[in-house]
Amino acid sequence: MLKKRREFVGQVIRNSTKKTVVVSVERLVQEPRFKKYVRRSTTFMAHDEKSQCNIGDRVKLIETRPLSAKKRWVVLEILKRTEVSSFEFQVSS
Repeated sequence: MLKKRREFVGQVIRNSTKKTVVVSVERLVQEPRFKKYVRRSTTFMAHDEKSQCNIGDRVKLIETRPLSAKKRWVVLEILKRTEVSSFEFQVSS
């Protein structure tokens, strides 16, 4: 019997290394004493083969075999891209 792989949707918070992105996944958890919902976040290191993800992108992760000491996730697809704004610097002379 095959075990279903876990999937998460999160936001890319860092893409400084080659083929690796750091994704923050948020979830709502009910606080046990006061029964209010609290936002909790977890960060995952995920494999991005073509280095297509940018900071702020919304991505879907899927669980996989260990790829390195901390990487156990692969970016399955990019759900929403963020607009990369180009800054123009004006030099006054």
